[in-house]
Amino acid sequence: MRIFISTGEVSGDLQGSLLITALKRQAVAIGLELEIVALGGEKMAEAGAILLGNTSSIGSMGILEGLPYVLPTLQVQRQAIASLKENPPDLVVLIDYMTPNLEIGTYMKRQLPDVPVVYYIAPQEWAWSISLRRTNRIVGFTDKLLAIFPQEARYFLERGAKVTWVGHPLVDRMQDAPSRQAARATLGIAPEEIAIALLPASRRQELKYLLPIIFQAAQTIQAKLPEVRFWIPLSLEVYRQPIEEAIERYGLRATVISGQQMEVFAAADLAISKSGTVNLELALFKVPQVVVYRLSSLTAWIARKILKGSITFASPPNLVVMKLIVPEFLQEQATPENIIQAAMELLVNPHRREQTLLDYEEMRRSLGEVGVCDRAAQEILQMRSGTGD
Repeated sequence: MRIFISTGEVSGDLQGSLLITALKRQAVAIGLELEIVALGGEKMAEAGAILLGNTSSIGSMGILEGLPYVLPTLQVQRQAIASLKENPPDLVVLIDYMTPNLEIGTYMKRQLPDVPVVYYIAPQEWAWSISLRRTNRIVGFTDKLLAIFPQEARYFLERGAKVTWVGHPLVDRMQDAPSRQAARATLGIAPEEIAIALLPASRRQELKYLLPIIFQAAQTIQAKLPEVRFWIPLSLEVYRQPIEEAIERYGLRATVISGQQMEVFAAADLAISKSGTVNLELALFKVPQVVVYRLSSLTAWIARKILKGSITFASPPNLVVMKLIVPEFLQEQATPENIIQAAMELLVNPHRREQTLLDYEEMRRSLGEVGVCDRAAQEILQMRSGTGD
């Protein structure tokens, strides 16, 4: 069986790799030989996919921010469609990566309507849809939608999609998580040391818009609490140099680390992070966090005035339960002063900390039970055998 998987960015590469591992496990169980071709990144290649294009660093958020990536994205899209045309797979799995996947899904429906399309981790239309146009497109070309959030399942079901709620794949990943003690021992963190994880960037634009405000806040926190040390797990190796130069510039006691993100999360007393999937991971590790996000002021203006966009929450932990579990500061609110205040409160106020951990438990209940990737893999493999509904 030949499966084509399409995803982009760092988080898509991670989710894709977890799914590929589960697909292979399930295929062995039913005596099926699998070939997986993909748009993705290094993690998916390591899991056994043949990459048609590396998309882990082609990613942006916002209108202006996306301009440098228009050509590389179109190129990758064209490559993928040419490959689908020349050698049609038995099944297509789309993971997030909205614009390219909408094009690939639409192409499949028009040109290869007999090949089933599964959308796993659909774009978050349920959380911040401006119009139903994109939702209708997704529903139109998707034969089965595998939802990771209960609200997402409800939203797409009400709009006519065939939906199965499988739960969130990060729940599975926690099975391999180290304990706090083990993680601190591995990283050499002394018991009296306060470890703060800084997660400024998984996209190039975030080095420009988020890193300076997060590092300014870190500078002040370090001055107030001499026992603080910062840990920065790299999302992509290419960001090491700009991040290390910034550490020097701001005089931070910080360690940049590669390939040990789980250890950093397990060891951390607090995180200051960009908004994204990583916020859910931190919540599952029970790490109190402050979330920030900024786009160019022109993009923000267009979103507010022209597209009339408004979002209740940006970070996934808040979105899952539709209430403010973690402090999040967006656009003009994303200032070093606001970050410092929220971070200090989470560090020194035990009640605030306790409340965060209670809220995390409530959020965890909405993410489903362990076995998410295997459930998703079973649903996907069923589609091809005709046993799926």
